[in-house]
Amino acid sequence: MAMPASSTARPRLRTPSAPQPPFPHHPGSAISIGHFSLAEITRLLRRAHLLNNEDPIERSKRLAKRRVALLFYEASTRTRTSFELAAKSLGMDTTLVSNLSSSIEKGESLKDTGLTLRALGAEAIILRHNASGAPYVLEQFTDLPVLNAGDGRHEHPSQALLDLLTMLAHLSPAHASGEAALTAESLKGVTVSIVGDILHSRVARSNLLLLPQLGAEVVLSGPPELLPEDAALIAPNVGVERNFELALQRSQVVMLLRIQSERLAGLNVDLDEYKTRYQLDERRLARLAPEAIVLHPGPIIRGLELTAAVADGPQSKILEQVHNGVRIRMALIERAFAALDAQGKGANQ
Repeated sequence: MAMPASSTARPRLRTPSAPQPPFPHHPGSAISIGHFSLAEITRLLRRAHLLNNEDPIERSKRLAKRRVALLFYEASTRTRTSFELAAKSLGMDTTLVSNLSSSIEKGESLKDTGLTLRALGAEAIILRHNASGAPYVLEQFTDLPVLNAGDGRHEHPSQALLDLLTMLAHLSPAHASGEAALTAESLKGVTVSIVGDILHSRVARSNLLLLPQLGAEVVLSGPPELLPEDAALIAPNVGVERNFELALQRSQVVMLLRIQSERLAGLNVDLDEYKTRYQLDERRLARLAPEAIVLHPGPIIRGLELTAAVADGPQSKILEQVHNGVRIRMALIERAFAALDAQGKGANQ
């Protein structure tokens, strides 16, 4: 079974190393993982740990009745729900605006939608958009902190942070709790294989910006249509290995990605061949990486990139990733409002 025939142009993986917006970005925003220092990520992990373990009643007083808007132009289950639950756990009022239940459907621009939300009292906006760079545009026009919940083929910074938290919980618990500061050697000796549709994955891009900073080796594996050769040029400690089994046997962490059929734009991908070469099944996992943890940002397509036995097996930490999403997003929201409050104090002095 194959996807539609493709154009002749070879795909390229375009990943900015740390995009710098042409305007000052809000100190509370989280648009690119490249904007976070290792010290700041350590603080976020520490806050995520403390907030997760705090008494829920006390935690709900932290941002009681503060307002955040969730602006989602694309469908989402895990990201939207975990951001909303994170905000509510801090006591916040939330509103969800989607492209199917608002004036967006009538052609309202991102700028006008953002300005409307600000006028209605939103103090920060969590944005998922199908256009790369949309969070920068929204931040420019609203002057509010914007938390990037995934923009086109660009980035998904909160996903990279929760992926990191999940890895560290199994590889270095002291780093996961923020007790030990992250350094350029925190993941030294760890190989993370990212397998599948690298070309279209904003999750892969954010992880490629983050993991090599911590000393991890990242191995990308997938067919040429979904993984261009120039992917190895993105960052130090990043390589391409077409043979999935060779990549797997080197790995302490295996991150699987779904084929994003909605973004293929005519690329020719033979799904039967893909399953033969790149599917993670029980046999491969037991034979080549019996100690590795298995991650997936979701949604999972069972029977394609992995089998149900692997998704539900003991090495799978996929649901743990989902749980960690609430913890990380509580910390990101708290950070955004701390920056807002600091700005307000400065203006009043």
